[in-house]
Amino acid sequence: MNPYVTGEAIRSLREKCRFTQAQLAEKLCVSDKAVSKWETGKGYPDITLLEPLAKALSVSVAELLSGNAITNGNLSANMLRSAFYVCPVCGNVVHAMGEAAVHCHGVLLQRAEAEAADEAHGMTVEQIEDEFFVRVRHEMTKQHFISFIAAVSSDRMQLVKLYPEGNAEARFKMNGVRRFYYYCNRDGLFYRTRGK
Repeated sequence: MNPYVTGEAIRSLREKCRFTQAQLAEKLCVSDKAVSKWETGKGYPDITLLEPLAKALSVSVAELLSGNAITNGNLSANMLRSAFYVCPVCGNVVHAMGEAAVHCHGVLLQRAEAEAADEAHGMTVEQIEDEFFVRVRHEMTKQHFISFIAAVSSDRMQLVKLYPEGNAEARFKMNGVRRFYYYCNRDGLFYRTRGK
């Protein structure tokens, strides 16, 4: 990630909004020459202009700084399209129902891409009355562990945070659960579809 907004990002976002340099300059109460300098890399917008600039370009400050506008086509709010972001510094887990610009400890988090469970990360699912009891066959040491297990249906998500030296297991209300996700601190995100 760039330490500050780039001229290319400003130009690209301005063109996407179909503004001329003069139109953008008018919205920010600066000269069109200032906008031209930003876009050619001969200068940077003052830090006090970041929020108004992001607002004028219809993006968040995080999107402006990263140069990537987030387009979230997940308008139906289907939880089966869940996205998980995990901080590599503190292990913080952020859940979103689509694309998002998420930062933790100054790091732009990348969406964790889920892979089908492999043999080293196998999961068992057992039905006990109105709950699922899930267990991941995985060591739980301070160096290598399962960080969380989540159960997702079309309208809700249940998440249990796990810790080293505990058990890699959790209970979830059935509530139409269709998919389980779980995160290994070394190997990333895995999923298992219910019934497999």
